[in-house]
Amino acid sequence: MLATALSATLIGLDSQPVRVEVETRRGPPQFELVGLAEAAVRESRVRVRSALKQIGIDIGECIVTVNLGPADVRKTGSGFDLAIAAAILGALGHISAEAIADVLLLGELSLDGGVHPLRGALAHLLGARRRGVRRVVIPRANEAEAALVSDLEVTTVATLGELVEAWREGRVLGRVPILDLATHATQAAHGSPLDVPDLDDVRGQFAARRALEIVAAGGHNILMMGPPGAGKTMLARRLPGILPTLSANELLEVLAIQSVAGAIPSRRLMTHRPFRAPHHTVSDVALIGGGGESPRPGEVSLAHHGVLFLDELAEFRRTALEGLRQPLEDGDVLISRARVKVSFPSRPILVCATNPCPCGYYGDSSRRCECSVDRIRQYRARLSGPLLDRIDIQVALPPVAIDALWKGERGEASSVVRKRVIAARRLQLARHTAGTVSAGCNAALSARDIERVIVPSSEGAVLLRKAVERLALSARGYGKVLRVARTIADLDCDAPDQPVAPRHIAEAISYRALERTSVTGP
Repeated sequence: MLATALSATLIGLDSQPVRVEVETRRGPPQFELVGLAEAAVRESRVRVRSALKQIGIDIGECIVTVNLGPADVRKTGSGFDLAIAAAILGALGHISAEAIADVLLLGELSLDGGVHPLRGALAHLLGARRRGVRRVVIPRANEAEAALVSDLEVTTVATLGELVEAWREGRVLGRVPILDLATHATQAAHGSPLDVPDLDDVRGQFAARRALEIVAAGGHNILMMGPPGAGKTMLARRLPGILPTLSANELLEVLAIQSVAGAIPSRRLMTHRPFRAPHHTVSDVALIGGGGESPRPGEVSLAHHGVLFLDELAEFRRTALEGLRQPLEDGDVLISRARVKVSFPSRPILVCATNPCPCGYYGDSSRRCECSVDRIRQYRARLSGPLLDRIDIQVALPPVAIDALWKGERGEASSVVRKRVIAARRLQLARHTAGTVSAGCNAALSARDIERVIVPSSEGAVLLRKAVERLALSARGYGKVLRVARTIADLDCDAPDQPVAPRHIAEAISYRALERTSVTGP
């Protein structure tokens, strides 16, 4: 007999439908699986046979042929087990064909018939909704992901026996209740995240705090250079606390990436943006993404809509840092393999921190730098010009005085700064909604957008001309200054059509610190 079930395979973040066809007939025990399946898929023969035996179905006297179509798409992962088992049961007549018709079945089986959690369940559910599939069965461990997707009838199961018993009796298993993501995002927007460090912990460094506020308001990248203990890491870890909370669509994108990477979202949804801080020994693949014939997202994608913090920037592999250039420019990572091309979104705020020299104390009046001029130049040369060109704000942090630590007043709390950031973001969103610009935040404005919303006055144009000449700014650097100036203006006004004043441009120019810094020796 012949039976068919529906399943899917992941290609990047895209869920591709797979048709599971099974033919069974009497004969010497044989289990054939065809359809361009990788090793983990081929091994399902052992898992499925054992799981069926646990519910009293012995296929030891059958020739079983399984075809995974379309045959020219590589099948990866272990999520086909449930669909293969269901199709075998249908071919043997143990369940009706109607029970599995138009039902997407996803899940890995254990030898005792248990259904294990599935990597990328949320991406599969979003793909099923796009294709018009309405009924889905997934592992119970993925229930939190199922609650995020509306317009689907999602059933979760813990064992194969539980599912087969419900099919035989014609019962409908309990469906997963849907969470209202829009309501969740609205409620989260009115409060500050409680598990993120507060900005009022930072003493001194008022210029860096101001730069961090501009970064949050416009989505800009930033490089902080300063001696050890200046507060670079402390500031970076407080950036998520002043960023707006994730919208419903952003939350779905972030969770889908995490699900594909193997992290199972919990019932307690995040209220703040992701923060990723890979060690400087991270490999190119771990930072950018990739790996074999089934590429996975790297740190730059896991930080999508959040913060990617690279501490000790000059210690990272040169190839890894150069690999960031294209994702920072385009907003996605394209990974090409012989048989497949996948794309992962990657629009994080890049926060970098580095010492000014190998010993860390160049320019520090309290401690003498022991590095030669050549060593300092070689150290800084690890950061290429094209990479620095893609960083909007570059700020130098001086060492913090002891008096500031003991007696210094606390700065503004994250909740206060966050209100100004949200107000500036609303102005940018208003321009985007009105069709004035194509991007929702200033950091992503195109060259044509800049012409529309950043028209400097004659005095501002003079400042820009001098900056280009003295700092040798590239065309990209020139655009970065204008985008930052637009963000400073948004923080300084309450109307989306407010012009960019010369003082805004002057402050934006001041954040190109590395173009102004020369090494003259210790």
